Amino acid sequence: MPIPVRIPFETKTLSATPDATAPDGTAVRLLLSLRGGSLAHFELPAGAVSHAVTHRTVEEIWFIVSGRGSIWRRQKGLERQEGLERIESLSPGASFTIPLGTAFQFRAEAGAPLSFVAITMPPWPGEGEAVPVHGPWRPTVAAGPT
Repeated sequence: MPIPVRIPFETKTLSATPDATAPDGTAVRLLLSLRGGSLAHFELPAGAVSHAVTHRTVEEIWFIVSGRGSIWRRQKGLERQEGLERIESLSPGASFTIPLGTAFQFRAEAGAPLSFVAITMPPWPGEGEAVPVHGPWRPTVAAGPT
């Protein structure tokens, strides 16, 4: 019987400064990752609008930590079904999914940044993962590498 490869456990504290800018324009603070997924903290400035993107190979689960805003998500039609498109409100405690192939864009209300943590499955592979798409709002932040 093969011996399983053990990965040492880790602990990490949220850094005071961002590690990168995401393709959608949010400030990213990297947290931890394992083979199946990665966790990061994201922040969009108060009153800002992200860039609309879709992902090539990853899907995500988000949890809103602070701030308020809106998210637009669109999925193309599946076999014999029309596509799904929706704009929803975001507030602390909300959790939602970005399934593979979903186009999305989000914005923060004035007054406070929109802060959230997201699990990316599998872990974020790097440049080339995010694909710009047309969204409902004009972006107001600079995009990071796609």
